[in-house]
Amino acid sequence: MYRMTKELPDAVGQRHSQLLRGVLDICLLALIAERPRYGFEFTQALADSGLDLVREGSIYPLLSRLERGGLISSYRAPSGSGGAPRKYYRLTEAGCAELDGGRVAWHGFAGAVSGLLAETGADTDAHTDADTTSTGKSTS
Repeated sequence: MYRMTKELPDAVGQRHSQLLRGVLDICLLALIAERPRYGFEFTQALADSGLDLVREGSIYPLLSRLERGGLISSYRAPSGSGGAPRKYYRLTEAGCAELDGGRVAWHGFAGAVSGLLAETGADTDAHTDADTTSTGKSTS
């Protein structure tokens, strides 16, 4: 069980951020596979999926890297609101292949982690750092 402290939301946020960092590329490719998107739409779609830790400013460097790597391409199209043209991103053939491989890798990895956590799902209260004796006093 978690200890209720002021740091808990920060600790959970940091953990989510670290986990997301490793899979954000695949998440972006998956969103582009649905349809071409522009920058702000990625942030919205990620937040709608529960990944609201991602800020718009962190999306653009990733999109640039994916484009330099040949996984996506971009084009400009008029804004629906009559504003400046927007830069949209679409998958290339290499991006489709990367997404397919990333999905397989993710499902295998997530399945392995889920299996491990289920197998070791013992009562975590019995294994805290403040072990107590039958008197209720700390042994440390």
